[in-house]
Amino acid sequence: MFDHVKFGVSDYAASKAFFLKALEPLGVAVVSEGPPAYGVELSAKGKASLCLFQTDEKPAHLHLAFTAENRQQVDAFHRAALAAGARDNGGPGLRPHYHANYYAAFVIGPDGHNIEVVCQAPGA
Repeated sequence: MFDHVKFGVSDYAASKAFFLKALEPLGVAVVSEGPPAYGVELSAKGKASLCLFQTDEKPAHLHLAFTAENRQQVDAFHRAALAAGARDNGGPGLRPHYHANYYAAFVIGPDGHNIEVVCQAPGA
């Protein structure tokens, strides 16, 4: 269901250290990291990931990413979400700055949360 969950934290270094230590028994480690405003991705062996980033926003908006089986589902999600009243935050397409097969669409939901659907499989 979830590909990753991303949320803002008020103390990036402390939160990163806490989650790494607390989730270490589950095999969680750093998968990728950018500057604190972008954040860190934590995962266990390529499974769903938890992403943290530095923010002063209170409460911080959530970034929820759902897994799609194929790119057509990403496209359909985007159309359906806009029809349901969401605001576009990035139409369906490849995001090669994440990786070569990262195909996603983003919308802003009713409460301001960034909702994403992503397919990470190679497309036709």
